[in-house]
Amino acid sequence: MKRAALMVWGASSGAGKSLLTTALCRWAARQGLDVAPFKAQNMSNNARVVPVDPADPDSRLGEIGSAQYFQALAARVPPSVDMNPVLLKPERDTASRVVVHGQVDAELSRLPWRERSRVLAAVARESFDRLTGRHGRIVIEGAGSPAEINLAPHDYVNLDAARWAREHGALHAMLVADIDRGGAFAHLHGTWALLPDDLRPVLAGFVLNKFRGDAALLAPGPAQLQALTGVPLLGVLPMRRDHGLPDEDGVHAAPRTDSGGPRIAIVAWPHISNLDEFQSLAEVATLRWARNAAELADADWIILPGSKQVSGDLAWLREQGLDRCIVEHVRRGRPLLGICGGQQILGRTLDDPGGVDGEPHGPLPGLGLLPLATRYAAPKRLRAAAVHFDTLTSPWQALTGRSLPAYEIRCGRTTVDVDGAVAVVHDAHGQPIGWQAGATLGLAVHGLFEDAATLHALFGRHVRTLDARFDALADLVEDHLGAATLRTLLEA
Repeated sequence: MKRAALMVWGASSGAGKSLLTTALCRWAARQGLDVAPFKAQNMSNNARVVPVDPADPDSRLGEIGSAQYFQALAARVPPSVDMNPVLLKPERDTASRVVVHGQVDAELSRLPWRERSRVLAAVARESFDRLTGRHGRIVIEGAGSPAEINLAPHDYVNLDAARWAREHGALHAMLVADIDRGGAFAHLHGTWALLPDDLRPVLAGFVLNKFRGDAALLAPGPAQLQALTGVPLLGVLPMRRDHGLPDEDGVHAAPRTDSGGPRIAIVAWPHISNLDEFQSLAEVATLRWARNAAELADADWIILPGSKQVSGDLAWLREQGLDRCIVEHVRRGRPLLGICGGQQILGRTLDDPGGVDGEPHGPLPGLGLLPLATRYAAPKRLRAAAVHFDTLTSPWQALTGRSLPAYEIRCGRTTVDVDGAVAVVHDAHGQPIGWQAGATLGLAVHGLFEDAATLHALFGRHVRTLDARFDALADLVEDHLGAATLRTLLEA
């Protein structure tokens, strides 16, 4: 089998590598190419549950970054942990939980970055070799910038990954910059200049992303840049805010939206996780990310999302006075939804004697809006779980009788604290996985708003399918980079 790889480097974080990789995967799949995505290391609290071995129906499960999950779907191949063998899940400014081949590695999580990088590089290489053995084309997403010269000796995500790919077959690379930030030509030239000598020749071209306006006004910049570097500008991608796919991470990537429908406030606490599951919701409702009382005041709905550190986010909620706003919201009979960590905060107590979720603590009072108790314990629960909604009462009655795919990523074990909790959602084994009390609904699973039929039932509006979103991205890169260029990069 003829093998080739395309490396997508960025001149900075946020340049658009993830979406460009997704678009390239779908374009290649539409050409009939056997393609798969790869990112050696991702840093994100947005994760999905996937098989360790997609060919084994009884494979154990692991977690990878959401970006690689969607890239696999765009490529029309089953997602696996090899597509993102190292996932760093930030817990605070100076520490992250290290996930290796889908599983948390506590020992590596405690090591300083430089000390663990050699081990992680070997892990990533192992996955890359397996993935290359299964697929003829790999689209490799870098991380941050390949020109971080202080990190270059340990940079297995941008530099070593490119070298691994070159060993397996043909390799091309593209370098993308966010022109909307300004300074894009300097970013591209500086990154090219700082690339290692052995990798500079694989750079096939530059891409300017997120452009607004008349591209003719860029002249003579592209010609001057090519004169300086010998590298051509492959194309200019316009700003697309309505692509309908989640950006890799960060609430900064999910601004307030106004699509009509109810006003929904999602509490943006410091350790928010899996915020990508709200992307489709933005198409049927007016979303805002709430960090203060004023942003909750006129909300029709409030959502408490997932959390990477639940007790810390509960403390933040109280410091901001948002707990009182939420209780008042419920008193008025308005819908309140808690998902995973948010559902745990809705309960009566949170107990973490072993410090699994953060600093060790005894029972802490939650918001007390559901009669539940949560106790944290290892191992983390990773599961793809189809769920069924029983009979729900107002304001959640539209969910009655619905079934949908969902997934669990959590450490907390939730039980009924006192009599009176109404279990209204169950998994395929009949185990309770969601509870309702009046206007308050708590779900231990993610995925409610990624089911198009459920969104229609709740809001009476249709959303685009994932395939339609992937195809629109593929059309975008074909229109602005050209089919001939893409064939050269991906079919070499």
